[in-house]
Amino acid sequence: EGPEGSGKSMQICELAEFIRQQGFEVITTREPGGTEIGDQVRQVIMRMDNTMMNPRTEILLFCAARAQIVAEVIRPNLEKGIVVISDRYADSTLAYQGYGHGLDLTVLKQILAFATGGLTPDLTLLLDVDVEEGLNRRTAGGGEWNRLDAMKLEFHQRVRSGYHEMVKTEPHRWKVIDASKAPSQVQLDLRQAILDYVRREYLE
Repeated sequence: EGPEGSGKSMQICELAEFIRQQGFEVITTREPGGTEIGDQVRQVIMRMDNTMMNPRTEILLFCAARAQIVAEVIRPNLEKGIVVISDRYADSTLAYQGYGHGLDLTVLKQILAFATGGLTPDLTLLLDVDVEEGLNRRTAGGGEWNRLDAMKLEFHQRVRSGYHEMVKTEPHRWKVIDASKAPSQVQLDLRQAILDYVRREYLE
């Protein structure tokens, strides 16, 4: 998880390869998308010309794509003992639609529970970066610039603050990674967070 430009998509493949080297089978997913149906929904959500989209519409579209990837990809692989690393998941909805747009968090959590069937991450890694720095990275990187990226700076600041509120609420599930560091150091910090989690949960 993390605000725009925090480096999630850049880091995830290398992190997955590291976990494979530890002897685990791993898949990576992304949201919204990750399935044929989800990718179609993603196009609707992210299109720059869909400026009239209501935040409630936005949340339902995100959760439609999420319900599909949980049923089609995430849960079946977890049941096989495969490690799943997701580039965004349900916490993004709370951060963006809840804290960012100001929708009711209690209602959102009920919708998320329905969409995911109650499936929550074992560990959530928050790649944290200053909002302006992250957005500057996005524009300099030349990648996809979508409707959510184009929201006002204050929106993105609320999103980042929302992530930190969630960390305070469930500190056992979250690990905050300083994503302003060099990418190589961020990767090392991510790996260490994974190893610390495994030692804490399975070896102690």
